[in-house]
Amino acid sequence: SPSSAASRADCQLQPEGFFHDLPQASLASWDAVSLLNIYPEGAVLFSEGQLARGVYILLRGRVKLSVVSGEGRSLIVRIAESGDALGLTACVLGQPYELTAESLSPCHVAFIRQEDLLRLLREDSESCFRVAEQVSREYRAACRELSCVGMSRSAHWKLANLLLGWCPEKADGAGRPAVVKLSLTHEEIAQMVGTSRETVTRVLTRFRKARLIEIHGSTLVIRDIEGLRALAGENSAASPQSAFPPRIHMGVA
Repeated sequence: SPSSAASRADCQLQPEGFFHDLPQASLASWDAVSLLNIYPEGAVLFSEGQLARGVYILLRGRVKLSVVSGEGRSLIVRIAESGDALGLTACVLGQPYELTAESLSPCHVAFIRQEDLLRLLREDSESCFRVAEQVSREYRAACRELSCVGMSRSAHWKLANLLLGWCPEKADGAGRPAVVKLSLTHEEIAQMVGTSRETVTRVLTRFRKARLIEIHGSTLVIRDIEGLRALAGENSAASPQSAFPPRIHMGVA
């Protein structure tokens, strides 16, 4: 359960993420209706199928968003970061949450009740447009997830795309490695790409042997961004096999 011990100094809404470039007056309106809470690691913010009560703005920490299939398989849709707004679509539509949100680390969260959110959107056109943008991004991301998980793609392709998605935006592939904090288990990574834990372990081992990545404890170093891009098909001339040095035979997962 959340703690309400967070102070305004620790958890005040900042003009980043969802609130990036939002006018100060609009930001102040959001701040005025925010209820600030701290969640421990492993806490469930909301559950799939639960009637939406409000939107959660992640101010600090990371949250796992997952869904359960009809066969009972858990699939991680994405990992939310600081600045992300969670539960927007369900709140706007007045429908149950589509996903389960579970904290991967201690999290500072601003909660806005559904009635306050809807009133704010009716009164503030800038905020209304920002929510429309966010919902559009979520739709676009969902389409990308379907193309990654639902289509007949190899595990190497899926893992390469996932790792590229984790790269910082400033990573340009110009010979400089990208460093990523890896807080997911192989089982959780498997749930993100729709494969087995054993396959994830095998593919990551091959990526290491091909010198595409290094893993040091919970730190993932992407040494060859261009190699991953070729493997992910961003270079149309490269096949998954040709993206690796000749001595590494990728095989089929």
